[in-house]
Amino acid sequence: MALPRSMKKYLKMSKRQRWEEIRATLWFTPSYYILLSIILATITLLLDIQLELADYVDGKFISEVDLTRVLVSTLIGGILTLSAFTFNSLLVVLTTFSGQFSPRMMLNFISDKKTQHVLGIFNGSFIYVLTVFLFVSKSNTNQYVAIPITTVFLAFFAAITFIYFINHSTTWMQVHNITDNMKEVSKRIINFSILKEIEPYRTKDDTKLDDKEYTKDGHMINAKESGYIQVVDYISLIKSATRDQLVVRFEYGVGEYVLEGSPILTYWKESENAINELEYLKCIALGHKQTEIQDLEFGVNKLAEIAIKALGNNDPKTAINTIHQMSDLLTIIARYTHFSPLLVDEEKNIRVILKEEDFEYYLYRGFAHIRHYTDQNWVIITEILSSLGSMAKAMDKMFYDDLWNFAVQTVNGIEKREIYHLDRKYLLQELASLATTTKRENEYREIENEFQREA
Repeated sequence: MALPRSMKKYLKMSKRQRWEEIRATLWFTPSYYILLSIILATITLLLDIQLELADYVDGKFISEVDLTRVLVSTLIGGILTLSAFTFNSLLVVLTTFSGQFSPRMMLNFISDKKTQHVLGIFNGSFIYVLTVFLFVSKSNTNQYVAIPITTVFLAFFAAITFIYFINHSTTWMQVHNITDNMKEVSKRIINFSILKEIEPYRTKDDTKLDDKEYTKDGHMINAKESGYIQVVDYISLIKSATRDQLVVRFEYGVGEYVLEGSPILTYWKESENAINELEYLKCIALGHKQTEIQDLEFGVNKLAEIAIKALGNNDPKTAINTIHQMSDLLTIIARYTHFSPLLVDEEKNIRVILKEEDFEYYLYRGFAHIRHYTDQNWVIITEILSSLGSMAKAMDKMFYDDLWNFAVQTVNGIEKREIYHLDRKYLLQELASLATTTKRENEYREIENEFQREA
């Protein structure tokens, strides 16, 4: 039987892709609650109809058949109404995220565990009361205990859950929680994808590619389809390259779009053995969209997009909060990531060459777009310089050049004749603080003199 296209895509995914994709859908957690509700309905029906629990309990807990039917039928409508309000609130939240912040944030709210548990509770409760109503309506049993007690409890629990969901939605929509959530997602990428999958295989020395034979032309492996690089199985790739005595170089990085037929890998053989190129392509999962499974840059871009949207909506506090979260994330990236593109096997032989990225690249992707959209907003530019100064105090000296150069480029892009006196004063204060930390006092004085000349 032919499966619909929406189902076929899961068969083409890797195990890790499939898990992340399913977990991000609205029906993942609710399906468990629906299953539990069916089990609970079966148990209560057996207790009341088959085992006749009413014969063994106190009369005050017993409900007559007519009252039970009225109770269950009434609560079907009540729970369904609460579910409708919940879904309506969900749509409002998603619309707000898409319009005011970023459409890429909708997936974060949908995949949030609290959101999924709330939807699961409502769906499970509705399935329970609907199931028991069908059996109670046709049963010859005159007295019930388990069904009415369980039904009342679920209705009460659903009402409490509705209040909880409203509180959860309003809390999640607060700017500081949104940006912190984005940062935490990126931190999980660092902890799982970077530290566990890549860092153990990176070289810690300063090996230069220019001295290696594999910088010359090699054998190319072309992509069989178009799409974004979503997941790379680095461990399997290193093992295959070690077995076949290869050095493999990526022509694209995770998150980049690859066209069908374009070279995605280049390899150099150390022996004349035949190579199964398809095996190497299977280590790279392509898809029609970017994901955050291994794409650290995607998380950085989402934070930047929130700041840009805030600037467009004349909301400087949101932009400033996002800049603070961005600086924290970039500091974590610098602290836990060695930016060497070389991955080695157990014998310390180079096996995989990644597309080279350094801290300057992430710094640019994080702050450059925000800087561009400030449109001479001195307060935001000063806040960026302040964040760079804070990062310099928390980071290794090896990153000082990148931080200082980015700050100088930011300052040089300012129309110095059009800046207010206090804006210039506070901007230079932050730049001076950064210069002191990075030991660039002489260069700072030159910039300060230039500001004074053009004032």
